[in-house]
Amino acid sequence: MSSTASGKNGTWRNWGGNVAARPAREVTPASVEELAEAVRQAAEDGLKVKAVGTGHSFTSIAATDGVLIRPQLLTGIRNIDREAGTVTVEAGTPLKRLNVALAREGLSLTNMGDIMEQTVSGATSTGTHGTGRDSASIAAQIRGLELVTADGLVLTCSEKENPDVFAAARIGLGALGIVTAITFAVEPIFLLTAREEPMTFDRVTSSFDELWAENEHFEFYWFPHTGNTNTKRNNRTAGPERPVGQLKGWFEDEFLSNGVFQVANWVGRAVPATIPTIAQISSKALSARTYTDIPYKVFTSPRRVRFVEMEYAVPREAVVEALHELKATVDRSRLRISFPVEVRTAPADDITLSTASGRDTAYIAVHMFQGTPYQAYFTAAERIFTAHEGRPHWGKVHTRDAEYFAGVYPRFGEFTALRDRLDPERMFQNDYLRRVLGS
Repeated sequence: MSSTASGKNGTWRNWGGNVAARPAREVTPASVEELAEAVRQAAEDGLKVKAVGTGHSFTSIAATDGVLIRPQLLTGIRNIDREAGTVTVEAGTPLKRLNVALAREGLSLTNMGDIMEQTVSGATSTGTHGTGRDSASIAAQIRGLELVTADGLVLTCSEKENPDVFAAARIGLGALGIVTAITFAVEPIFLLTAREEPMTFDRVTSSFDELWAENEHFEFYWFPHTGNTNTKRNNRTAGPERPVGQLKGWFEDEFLSNGVFQVANWVGRAVPATIPTIAQISSKALSARTYTDIPYKVFTSPRRVRFVEMEYAVPREAVVEALHELKATVDRSRLRISFPVEVRTAPADDITLSTASGRDTAYIAVHMFQGTPYQAYFTAAERIFTAHEGRPHWGKVHTRDAEYFAGVYPRFGEFTALRDRLDPERMFQNDYLRRVLGS
């Protein structure tokens, strides 16, 4: 997959194919100084500025008609501090490269999301997360940040230095400045045993609290039009390593999860009436398996089938009720959903606009195959999620605005006040930020 989806004649497109933009110019700075200079130059020319990672957001959070900053030359590890247990990386570093480089050094992040195509700054700025009982999102593992602000200056922040900026900028939505480097907490590499097994929807939902409490990382996928789910439990282990065999891995992760799934989605898109039958087969295709490996090989998996996604964070105690409502809605509708619904959790954190800010959280993600009409399904799902004071993922499809966010984020005003201070001229504004943060 190309590092970022880019079209002909200066049109930028995101990975999901649902957002396009035509920037006035593109800049690929080779240093922080060059990036700061590009920001100062844009200000002189009266242009807005946006940095873009690999385009994995489904919202137009990175779109601009001004200056588009591409960070692919700002990559690599700057520094590893084993004593402090931290690593400092350039903002354009893809998570995949960070994970491999850390593993080589015998280190790992504590938790991560399920794909690693994104840049570290794109992933953290939008609040990318995996699932965890005690360990939180990638942004919650940040110990320090460096960012270029609207005046072209380089600001560093941590719990000790500019703590008010640190509280917000870890998930800054690109609204406070352009992140140029991130310091993450890391730990000595460890092994995880993954246990994947099918389970009925009724059993998962009735024993959700126990499954959550008994596992460090619990998640499941429910297949609409069926009563079936696939569950995944990841827990630390002393070993030994027992990775998925290459042939078995190819068959399950590439052939079934990507190849056959791609074809099933093509059939479903052409003949929606076949989807419930396909769902029944898909939901039973993957059998139980257990394997033990280093973290990034257990947490992440390839996602080659293109889709559009909406994900909401609801209070953890509301997740089962929300899921039952979603299932009832799908069952009595004429919707035909070929993609599973993904359910994950996160503990409360202290980041101003984190979807888990101040509350123990569960995530419900709904997906539709790229190119199929998703509005009816997403609208119905969003109605359920917002009734539970849901907070949408900043990088996934949603229709919420600043007025809504002021109601579901107790510290929303703190973020907008900081933005007023750091970017009074709205250098980093675009249509998306105007909607979600107000102008």
